[in-house]
Amino acid sequence: MITFEDVVKVYPGGSTAVDHLSMELPTGKMTVLVGPSGCGKTTSLRMINRMISPSAGRILIDGEDVTAKDEALLRRGIGYVIQHAGLFPHRTVLDNVATVPVLLGETRRAARAKALALLERVGLAEEFAKRYPAQLSGGQQQRVGVARALAADPPIMLMDEPFSAVDPVVRLQLHDEFLRLQQDLGKTIVMVTHDIDEALKLGDRVAVLREGGHLAQFGTPRDLVTNPADDFVSGFVGKDRGLRGLSFDDASALPVRPVEGLELDAAGKPRGGTFTKADSLRTVIDLVISSPTGVAVRVGPDGAPDGLVSHHDLADYLASRRP
Repeated sequence: MITFEDVVKVYPGGSTAVDHLSMELPTGKMTVLVGPSGCGKTTSLRMINRMISPSAGRILIDGEDVTAKDEALLRRGIGYVIQHAGLFPHRTVLDNVATVPVLLGETRRAARAKALALLERVGLAEEFAKRYPAQLSGGQQQRVGVARALAADPPIMLMDEPFSAVDPVVRLQLHDEFLRLQQDLGKTIVMVTHDIDEALKLGDRVAVLREGGHLAQFGTPRDLVTNPADDFVSGFVGKDRGLRGLSFDDASALPVRPVEGLELDAAGKPRGGTFTKADSLRTVIDLVISSPTGVAVRVGPDGAPDGLVSHHDLADYLASRRP
């Protein structure tokens, strides 16, 4: 667990970046710091690994003050991923990832074997190992950056806007890949972003900061969407809070109509948008709205259609859920 106890950071000249910040970031979960520019997100992140020192207060990792630890030892237990990946341009992808294990005393052979396994884990084929960073796309570079941060198997990872430099399509792919990876690894992750959609999708907990480094609200994504603490949080989450809230409920209880006269492709699969019981209600709404016929098709585990939902069905179901 990472604990902020009444943490303050005042820069020379009197500018307050973080103002009496107190919160507990749970072990094995992902906490996202989000807010407008100048709210102290990155400053808070960098105080965890002592790249920046607090002016007052304490930051604890599993009950131990980070200032009581040797800086080098502290940072060996903390992976760090930054925007644009920060790779060494003169080293191959493989050697970029193998750098930390070598520094920790592993043989070059063992370090490279570990690096190859990590590259595969973040979704990069072996053929990328001999390439240099300049030969990779932005999304591929970010994957390498994540692999390098994982190379020492740190219990904690800090991520400073790691996906902001890639295009929207690649960004969504990286989100899904990272969620899959985190489900397998269960790291304690602290991430900074300015994108509320990214925060709500990736975070187990979300800390919304306002200008001047004040904590506006700390809670689960559902908390922020359904019960914002004040007008600032409500405005930051957005006017479509009601629609966002449907992202937290699956479609398992959504009634469907029988499948009749549904057009199938050559493989026996339905044409157009499909969903499963595990998909969110928001996903179903998007499918129905975008469908030329105003209908979304539910499919079972084998991909075969087992029901239809129209916009009228959705409207009736959502109305029935109102308190």
